[in-house]
Amino acid sequence: MSVAQVQGGLSKLKKKHFRVKHQKVKLFRANEPILSVFMWGVNHTINELSHVTIPVMLLPDDFKSYSKLKVDNHLFNKENMPSHFKIKEYCPLVFRNLRERFGIDDQDYKESMTRSQPVPDDSQGKSGAKFYQSYDRLFIIKTLTSEEVERMHSFLKQYHPYIVERHGKTLLPQYLGMYRLTVDGVEHYMVAMRNVFSNHLQTHRKFDLKGSTVDREASDKEKEKDLPTFKDNDFVKEGIKIYIGDIAKDKLLETLTADVEFLTKLHLMDYSLLLGIHDCARAEAEGEDMDDGEQDDEDDSDGNVVGGGDRVPPPWGTTPPDSPHQLVRETSLQYEGGIVPELDIYAIPSCDTAPVKEIYFLALIDVLTHYGVKKQAAKAAKTVKYGANVDGISTCDPEQYGKRFIEFLSKAIE
Repeated sequence: MSVAQVQGGLSKLKKKHFRVKHQKVKLFRANEPILSVFMWGVNHTINELSHVTIPVMLLPDDFKSYSKLKVDNHLFNKENMPSHFKIKEYCPLVFRNLRERFGIDDQDYKESMTRSQPVPDDSQGKSGAKFYQSYDRLFIIKTLTSEEVERMHSFLKQYHPYIVERHGKTLLPQYLGMYRLTVDGVEHYMVAMRNVFSNHLQTHRKFDLKGSTVDREASDKEKEKDLPTFKDNDFVKEGIKIYIGDIAKDKLLETLTADVEFLTKLHLMDYSLLLGIHDCARAEAEGEDMDDGEQDDEDDSDGNVVGGGDRVPPPWGTTPPDSPHQLVRETSLQYEGGIVPELDIYAIPSCDTAPVKEIYFLALIDVLTHYGVKKQAAKAAKTVKYGANVDGISTCDPEQYGKRFIEFLSKAIE
């Protein structure tokens, strides 16, 4: 055997011998470390849950449970992923059950949250909360304070049975998961929800309605935004109506009334109706002016995205949200028409007799304010400023608040 052959054989051996097999680590690249950890966490928790048997019924302990994981991994490239972090998912079985009841498949949820990084929304909520949206604009991620996490825990115990009783037919926020992420010793809390607005139909106007008239106008600063959030007095002053016809109005008010009674029972108040309006004629005109490839995406202060897209809708006769349709990712992401029932669950088209052709997106937001010391103090302050007989003060007790809220919306809907 020649020397060359022997050396060739040795080099083959060496190559074979020294090939190191690295564990495959799926990297989640995001601009913010917290988002990389969030994506990693959702991927991990959904995969773990897929091995857990679905219980016949949820037990009281499921509402206190959590899954926790600490990761120390020097293999992670620090630019993509912190090498030390902790993840805690609250009440995993409860949220899995809620996702199922809202017609959201766990694998689809994971795909939306992890395929590409969530997109930050520049605007902040009143509480200073930050908002993100999943890359496909189907879901919203909102940061919470530790107090809000506590409130969510006590709310969940009532919220889940209510969702079961209503067969998922509600305008309350659809809560889909709640997490604590610890990066560099700092704890961050996040909740995932379904987006109220469409991910493919542009929202042209947006309102936050409480049924109150005191201090309820959009500020000049707000009006400078591309898509300002207008309030009750703006809505009334412009004479805006929600034209959906009697049948849809009855169905909508039935759902709204049930939701408001539920919140009142829990002494919750200060919630709003988030209303987005898609103007079909304007969308059609804009659609002719721009290429299909170019779409504008706007985002609102409550983290509800307003996506590009522009087709005149077929006359669907639905009101939101009927018993949830299963979200069919393949078809829904390619769809470019009007309302997609399994996606646009909060959408109601205007009726045939309406003076304008529009699609309305409506849902309740900010539902966790308890009528406690803070609100009572705020009411006293406003009463001193505006007088005791002013009916439009937004800080009143939960029963008054709910009654006024429903009355205001009954007048607004035709």
